[in-house]
Amino acid sequence: MKVLFVCSGNNKDFDIIPFIKDQGESLKSEGVHVDYFPVVGKGLLGYVKAGLRLRKLLAKKHYNLIHAHFTYCGWTALIGAGRKTPVVLSLMGTDANGEYKGNNKVVFKSRISSFLTWLIQPFVSAIISKSSNISESVYRKQKSFIIPNGVDLQKFKPQQNENNGHLIANGKKKVLFLGSRTKVGKNFSLAQAAVQQPGMEYVELISPYPVSHDDIPWYLNEADVLVFPSFMEGSPNVIKEAMACNCPIVATDVGDVRWVLGDTSGCFLASFDPKDFAEKISMALNIAHIKGRTNGRQRIIDLGLDMHTVARRLVDVYKRSISETYEFSSIPNSHVKPVTTEPMAIKN
Repeated sequence: MKVLFVCSGNNKDFDIIPFIKDQGESLKSEGVHVDYFPVVGKGLLGYVKAGLRLRKLLAKKHYNLIHAHFTYCGWTALIGAGRKTPVVLSLMGTDANGEYKGNNKVVFKSRISSFLTWLIQPFVSAIISKSSNISESVYRKQKSFIIPNGVDLQKFKPQQNENNGHLIANGKKKVLFLGSRTKVGKNFSLAQAAVQQPGMEYVELISPYPVSHDDIPWYLNEADVLVFPSFMEGSPNVIKEAMACNCPIVATDVGDVRWVLGDTSGCFLASFDPKDFAEKISMALNIAHIKGRTNGRQRIIDLGLDMHTVARRLVDVYKRSISETYEFSSIPNSHVKPVTTEPMAIKN
């Protein structure tokens, strides 16, 4: 099976966004050949022009399926493919639900993305949402699947007694924030306010963004606790990566975070109140002091969120999409259970 990933190429730090590249590479073990078509150029016009370039490429190269990541890239894929090649669309969060600037406050202009997400649904073969809250924007339920990104458990794993000097806190407990300090939706101000609460003098907030994705496992292993105060998310990769490294976590109840954390000792949900967030940081640090790191890695395995299990689920969606377009008898039957179109159960 040959699949073309259509994704943004506008990130100055990566040619392909790391979690998209990891997903593509994980599919190789399932016998899928993946190529990448990065969309360079911003705004609606940029994505339309990219679609015309894609059409020229597809006139020369054949793919069984196109997997577009983000709604705008979905439109690029449809412009390029016409009705010749099935398109699977992955919704990333802000394209479906808008960009958040506060608790339940959406940036008005981001509603354009939400409208385009509504508009594109009849034209794609399948829609993959990373979490249940994203899937709520999908009205074409018969083609809706909830599949979070998987975690590379070989890359993200506990590193016992290793300190490579990524985090220096002058003897204080290291509270790690890995998001952008300037992106309002990541809510860095809540993390700042929490560590400034009375009694928190023994912690230091460390925010090294931007960082190389290859260095993130070291940061997560050296941190005493990861804080994640976002206003809105889908299925945040860093939460699953921190779990795989057995790193304690304090996070707001957004996206599928509650479901991923479950009842893992040392991992806490907090409100948007700085005092409550600070209390949860103290609780996480106290448990880590008594018990050591968490057992989050086992939770990731139990939930089937390793990248190879997720790859098998993606292949199942691909085969279903292709079978609706072609007679594709050369592809063997899937060896995994069929992917349900019902939302993944979120445990409370």
